[in-house]
Parts: sequence; C-alpha cells; structure tokens
Amino acid sequence: MEEYINTEIKGNYAEIEFFHPSHNSLHSRMLESLILAIEKLEDVETVTAIILKSGGDRTFCAGANFDEMKSIVSFDQGMEFFSGFGRVILAMKNSSKLIIGRIQGKAVGGGVGLISACDIAFATKYASIRLSELSIGIGPFVIAPAVERKIGLASFSELTLNPKAWKDAFWCKGKGLYSEVFDSTVQLDQYVETYAKEISSYNKNAIIENKKVLWDGVKDLDKLMLARAAITGKLVLNLKL
Repeated sequence: MEEYINTEIKGNYAEIEFFHPSHNSLHSRMLESLILAIEKLEDVETVTAIILKSGGDRTFCAGANFDEMKSIVSFDQGMEFFSGFGRVILAMKNSSKLIIGRIQGKAVGGGVGLISACDIAFATKYASIRLSELSIGIGPFVIAPAVERKIGLASFSELTLNPKAWKDAFWCKGKGLYSEVFDSTVQLDQYVETYAKEISSYNKNAIIENKKVLWDGVKDLDKLMLARAAITGKLVLNLKL
C-alpha cells in the first residue's frame, strides 16, 4: 500500500488516519499534511473531537522516517526535519478539538510524542513504546515537553536513558499515557467509537475550556521546540544508522 493521510467526518467527531508502508514512519511531507488535516478541522464547527489513528495492525508510528533522516547533510536541513514533529504537536495543542489517540500497536520516538500530545489515548496490549534516539546518537529533545507533560520527568528519564528497552502498554497505562488498554483492536475500536460519540456530544465551549486547562502548564512550547530542534540538527549529522 502507498502512504496516505485521510480525514473522515462522522457527525460531531472526525477521524484522521495516517499510513506509511515503513511501519507508519513519517517524513516531512506527511508531517506537513498531518498539520494541515488538523488545522482544516478548525473550520468545521460541528466537530468537537478528533480521533488520531494509523493504518495497519501492530505499529502505531515508528517515528521519523529513517530514509529521510539518512539524507540530511546540513544543520538547517536537520533542524527543519526535526521541527516537523514539533509543529504537529503544536497543531494538536492549539486545536480547539479534543484529540483522542487510538493506539493499536507499537510506537517509537516521534510516535510516542504524538501519543503524548493527544488529550486522551486508548490502546491495545500490543502498544509498547520506546525512545530509541540515544542509541543512534541523538535524543528525543523536540518531543520531550509533550512526553514529560503526560508521564512526568522521572518516567521520561527512564525511557530516554534506556533507548533499547520496550515499555509495555500496561506500564504506559500506569504512567498515564494510556487511559485504557484492550486485548484486541476490535475491542479498542468499539470503545473509541463509543467514547468519541459521547464526548463529542458535550458542550462545545466546555470542551474547549477543558482542553486549555489540560495544556495550561506548558508555556512557550513553540520557542522551546525550535531550540530543541536546533540541538538535534547538529547531532543528526553524525548519526549511527
């Protein structure tokens, strides 16, 4: 299958689904398309919630696309590339819609950042996570504020300083990254659909204000992510891939 990003409106909520044949890794063009998909829904007043999901079975998102990463030859190019995930996280934060993560499988690096930027996330028992960046010579600097917001600094440290260790879905639930964990994708989808229908029926302005409160402690995120992308932009020139 070829890569895609699809948006479907279902009453008071919408679904954004992305797919890439390389384990749902995301390159720059897909990241920009994902931002555009989120921003376009701002104009749809009837939609109050968004389900963020990916295609395929056991992988939610493998993070940054390695083929593109290996092609980086300058600081500016590296900074621009790693800013991509930051801009998606900002789009999720700034959206007035409640963003619901539907996490059917594993997530690595930037994929963990996307999950963390969801306002609430539900997963299957196969949805383990890993922050592998340190093992290749960089770090999860850009996504760190979003991940720390969800699971705390100590748990983030445990992830980033053990870059080859997978943390299972139940660890993630215990840390607050997932709200519920299900045995199968069928069960996950049934629950997420029911949840989205119910919460999207609530008062629109109340949802907007609730979302503001959820992100209230995160200040100057745009400036911080730009500075973090600059760090990665330097380090990426000496990757061990």
